Amino acid sequence: MRLSTSMMYDQQTRGVTNAQSSWLKAGEQLSTGKRVINPSDDPLAAAQAVVLSQAQAENKQYKLARDFATQSVSLETSVLDDATAAVQSAQSLVILAGNGALSDDDRESYATQLEGVRAQLLNLANSTDGNGRYIFAGYNSGSAPFTEDASGSIVYNGGTDAITQKVDASRTMTTSHTGAQVFMSITSNAVKEPDGSASETNIFETLDIAINALKQPIQNTDDATRAVAKEALDKTTRGLGNSLNNILKVQSELGTQLSELEKLDSLGDDRSTLQEVRMSALVNVDYTSAISTYTMQQQALQASYKTFSDMSQMSLFQMNS
Repeated sequence: MRLSTSMMYDQQTRGVTNAQSSWLKAGEQLSTGKRVINPSDDPLAAAQAVVLSQAQAENKQYKLARDFATQSVSLETSVLDDATAAVQSAQSLVILAGNGALSDDDRESYATQLEGVRAQLLNLANSTDGNGRYIFAGYNSGSAPFTEDASGSIVYNGGTDAITQKVDASRTMTTSHTGAQVFMSITSNAVKEPDGSASETNIFETLDIAINALKQPIQNTDDATRAVAKEALDKTTRGLGNSLNNILKVQSELGTQLSELEKLDSLGDDRSTLQEVRMSALVNVDYTSAISTYTMQQQALQASYKTFSDMSQMSLFQMNS
């Protein structure tokens, strides 16, 4: 087989070009710190990197979701701390108001104080998150969940479903309870009324029972009237105790979730670290190997240049030119 002068020239040119390309590629890896820059560099590693990149993005999204969840749960916990204090204050006032030696004016004074607690609880029940969204309104967070109707009773107008947030691949948790769950519910083991009937579930109605009773004069009345007034305060005491236990139950749930969110964050951070290590192994350059390759490719390129130069000096090429 004969090799023409032009074929030999083309082969030498391709050799120089290939050597130059390999040298530039090694230089690019060193400058970028990436071994896999294009999918063609390592198709298998590139494919795995795409999947891993998606997992990293998902992990970051869950991290952000947990941040929002932590803020929501912490805010609700703070509001319920104040609600707990308000209910405990109301309990103390009801006990003091039960003193049979009090005058009607004293009883009226306690009724006024309980109205203040009621107003405080209503304000807490209509708390917002600082962005105008009502905490206890469920998914109807654009309007106040609790309003006062024409008769003066507090009614719930918020959503029926609590707000939930997916905080990890297989974990969804409640980040904001509805007002009905907090202020208009009692636990399954709540204290019943003496006749066996269920206790009042609406904490505002419970307070109204005591407020209305304390506003009724009992001085210079018969024992039956006094007994009715006392029973109203006893009913309020039971109702406030049940409502407080329900609020504490919600607080306990929130506290458990805050602890879980911290653990999920820790797991997410560990997962992120492992993903970064894995991604580095897939696409990042090994500088020791890359420097060695760069040096070798540089030497190969120089050898190609020399070979091409020497061959160009041959008489055959000179004559051809």
